[in-house]
Amino acid sequence: MDPRAQDVLLCDLCETDPLQYGCEHCDINLCTDCVRKHISDSSKKHDIVPYHLHRKFTPKYSKCVKHANKDCEIYCEKCDIPVCVTCISSSKHKGHNISDILEKLGFKKQRIQKDLEQLENRIYPRYEEISSDVQIEKAKVETNYGKLATAADQQGEVLHREVTATVNKRKADIAEMKTKHLAVLEQHTGEITHRMTEIKQVILEMKNILDTDDISSLTSTYKSRNDEFNKLPPKIIVTLPILSTPTISTEKVTEMFGSLTSLSVTTARSLLAEPLLTATIDTGYDRLRSVSCLNEEQVWTQGEDKIMKLLNLKGELLTSIQTKSGNEPDDIAVTRDGNLVYTDCDDETVNLVKNKKIRTVITLQGWVPLNVCCTSSDDLLVTMISDDWTQSKVVRYSGSTEKQTIQFDDQGRPLYSSGYNDKYISENRNLDICVADGGASSVVVVNQSGKLRFRYTGHPSNTEESFNPAGITTDSQSHILTADFHNHRIHILDQDGQFIRYIQNLFFSWGLCVDINDNLFVAEINNAKVKKIQYL
Repeated sequence: MDPRAQDVLLCDLCETDPLQYGCEHCDINLCTDCVRKHISDSSKKHDIVPYHLHRKFTPKYSKCVKHANKDCEIYCEKCDIPVCVTCISSSKHKGHNISDILEKLGFKKQRIQKDLEQLENRIYPRYEEISSDVQIEKAKVETNYGKLATAADQQGEVLHREVTATVNKRKADIAEMKTKHLAVLEQHTGEITHRMTEIKQVILEMKNILDTDDISSLTSTYKSRNDEFNKLPPKIIVTLPILSTPTISTEKVTEMFGSLTSLSVTTARSLLAEPLLTATIDTGYDRLRSVSCLNEEQVWTQGEDKIMKLLNLKGELLTSIQTKSGNEPDDIAVTRDGNLVYTDCDDETVNLVKNKKIRTVITLQGWVPLNVCCTSSDDLLVTMISDDWTQSKVVRYSGSTEKQTIQFDDQGRPLYSSGYNDKYISENRNLDICVADGGASSVVVVNQSGKLRFRYTGHPSNTEESFNPAGITTDSQSHILTADFHNHRIHILDQDGQFIRYIQNLFFSWGLCVDINDNLFVAEINNAKVKKIQYL
């Protein structure tokens, strides 16, 4: 058993899960899963109650500050304080919602128990993992800086005595940078250790609270800090200095000795231990297909309707645009200038909406446009399929001019599936082109030249569930995020296609986008809601 969990009260049956209930008739403590097993024995009478009601204890009521001879047996929900019966009958609490103090005590302990479990089982282990990574990095420092020092020695041997002074100076610079490097890592270690100490202290305090029946401490002093600790410390990335090797010359030895780059310390944004849902937008569509960020507070949405809507985080309609043809659009995107772009498969066009006026910028012949994204250079990338549904490709446009076609790999094989399937597209920060190919059940990633880099077909350990990619987007850390709509989750990959984690519990997720602050917006197709999620 984890020694940090040794004071948690466990179920009498399974002896592994925290208890939540008790059977009054059998006088046994039970976890949620074991309640069903216990009551399945119909030969006995059972009376299942919440654990805080099952425990036999004498409550320590706090005395009322206004009525010294009265115990605070009632809780005023509006004032958020314990009160006595006399207080409740006064005009000060007239019309306020009240509850039994013991019931409030039970709810409070359940919240503390939940927070405790999250800290012990999820948040604290992440801190341990980060701390371990820093220790590994510190171990590498000795080796890497030793290699730099050796390189400096080798250069000094070639230039003999006349460069000895320069060699010594260079080694001193390396040693100084090493000291700075270690100092950065030591500081980072200290910060992580400090937070870990705080968490341990909070865990200890929470356990002490759970072990007491002092209502005053339970209802007044406890404040959850799990949201604070859920924001994990960023990972420190230190770029190792490079010692260049110059052409050897006896003239201007110092100038020709090469240079040592400066120590570069940057902070990479790390993933939260638990993603946070920060907003839910009801779009009003019957079915929602795409979402595209205009800014942090406003999103364009597109459903199975000829109307495209600009909504704020409250779901208030700011602007609506009807397609030029009156057809349902296939996909939408927002340009760097904040203009709306949409594809119309029925009339085979790509259209730009500026100042509420629609202009057709691309008209295809023999091809049907599917999905679209805007690149960092303000080009448009459009996935399309041939009229007979036998071929698929990605085409880059600058305005109305075709600049690039991506269709086959180096062996002449099609990169993308045929058939009329969504192929959502996004450009990564490293300029890779990422396509969620629903027809092939894969994410296909090529570099900016169109050369295949990798295919992602789902988590390799998950062989029982099919991978059904729909929407796709990328963030400032070059993560690739794709919706797995049948499995109700988002896959997060690194720029090389390695699985990092899931974002779970989404309802048929479809279209995706990320705003400038790396907030993720998810379009849930069946309930037509957009969810804003903080995951970094």
